Amino acid sequence: MRRRRACVVSGDDSASQDHPVLVAKMDNTYSSAPQLGLSHADLVVEELVEGGLTRLAAFFYSDIPGVVGPVRSMRASDIGIVSPVKADVVTSGAAAVTIRRIKGAGITFFGEGSKGMARDNSRHAPYNLFANLSDVASGLDQDEARPDDYLPWGDAKDFPKGQPAKSIAATFSGGHTTNWVFHNGGYVNQNTYAAKGDEFPADTVLVLRVKVGDAGYRDPAGNPVPETKFTGSGQALLFHDGRLVRGTWKKKDLHSAITLSTKAGKLDVPAGHTWLELVPAATGNVTFK
Repeated sequence: MRRRRACVVSGDDSASQDHPVLVAKMDNTYSSAPQLGLSHADLVVEELVEGGLTRLAAFFYSDIPGVVGPVRSMRASDIGIVSPVKADVVTSGAAAVTIRRIKGAGITFFGEGSKGMARDNSRHAPYNLFANLSDVASGLDQDEARPDDYLPWGDAKDFPKGQPAKSIAATFSGGHTTNWVFHNGGYVNQNTYAAKGDEFPADTVLVLRVKVGDAGYRDPAGNPVPETKFTGSGQALLFHDGRLVRGTWKKKDLHSAITLSTKAGKLDVPAGHTWLELVPAATGNVTFK
């Protein structure tokens, strides 16, 4: 597993970038294998979509790779996910009702037909759309301003003692569970679809229990489309260095950053590569040992 330091994500003032944060919406099913580009991401958010499956929002700050994907469509849930850092989204598109809401939230997105987007004819649609993020970034307005911090970053040496937790199972539905094992100082996704050597190098796994509602429409197969309600507060489980610290997350509105706390006070996330699991509070489950 390739490991590196995430300067911008960690809030290091020495980091600079000449483009907005880019978020690639990626498929997360067997049909997407092998996924490309996850090893270059600084932050990944896993969200529930229809049929009990999940999709990834992969955040790219300073390390912009070439080809990533398969690229899939947006959901209304993405408004609360990408807005805190004013990210631009790379996507295959979205339902008309979702496009209206995404535009209404002021989010810039690049869909199929945009510079850098192409189909790989060796794969089957709709799992064959890929984006060259270097090409996408080259066409963006240059802006060296650092984005706001997505999470309350801190120093690993200040991480509370917590309790031992070497394995994690984040269950989104009866049909999907994401499994992690702590190994060699980081977390290894046991059921990743990433290409070998291109896995996300997770230093931390942050599980947030969230409310999920109905987006108000159905997908082409007739499944109701869920919408993660990424505002308010809920239970947080922060896994780092083989340990778990329990707390509470809060998010004032869709555009706000996430804050974390315990009964003892403010809780920081050790700076580094972080994977967020947005697990439904009512129907999902989280186990660890």
